[in-house]
Amino acid sequence: MNEDIKKLLEGVQSGEISVDSAIHQLKTKPFMDIGYAKIDTHRSIRNGAGEVIYGAGKTPKQIIGIISKLKESGQERILITRMSPDKYQQVMKYHDIDYYEDAKLAILGGMPPVSGKGTILVATGGTSDVPVAEEAALTAEFLGNNVTRLYDVGVAGLHRTLAHLDEIVDASVIIAIAGMEGALASVLGGLAEAPVIAVPTSVGYGASFGGIAALLSMLNSCANGISVVNIDNGFGAAYQASLINHR
Repeated sequence: MNEDIKKLLEGVQSGEISVDSAIHQLKTKPFMDIGYAKIDTHRSIRNGAGEVIYGAGKTPKQIIGIISKLKESGQERILITRMSPDKYQQVMKYHDIDYYEDAKLAILGGMPPVSGKGTILVATGGTSDVPVAEEAALTAEFLGNNVTRLYDVGVAGLHRTLAHLDEIVDASVIIAIAGMEGALASVLGGLAEAPVIAVPTSVGYGASFGGIAALLSMLNSCANGISVVNIDNGFGAAYQASLINHR
């Protein structure tokens, strides 16, 4: 793929290909078909970040193959989400990756320099929400953001939240992660100027319905500036927060 891009750029330099035509080709470059996966090798050109591997449901052999092809295409840093410890043990035999067990997340190529304009605050209602929060925090760092973690500051002890007002009001984006009744997002939305991305988690007793109660509470928040992602979707929240923080 890198050779194709080189030829394309040489064509622009020589005048054989127009700049607009080159941009069109780069944006519409086809994927790499390896049978069990169609790898989007030009995602970083279109979206600003390379393809992320969703580890759940893929075999270690498939993950190993996808990593190899992404590296071959020139993607130097790769994020793998929802990756079990057993899969990590298999993949690490072939690729040098860092694994974060709490987040079930792996990174190849390390973290980049910070390029985001402000700080993304990742806050949780309780310690049980930390796995989702770590998925969000590590994803945000992988995407070039400065991240502040604020864990176990739920509404059951509101003084814990208010003790961190400086971090809350100084954040450029806030990711509020909570299960149970999901009230943390409303509280932070009422305190902060920054946009709040709410993440309901599947933490809670029976009537929480696996996070649906928190999801509905967050969707019905009366605080302004709150958006909501899917249950336990720390990755999605971090990606959205990164887009905001890089504007």
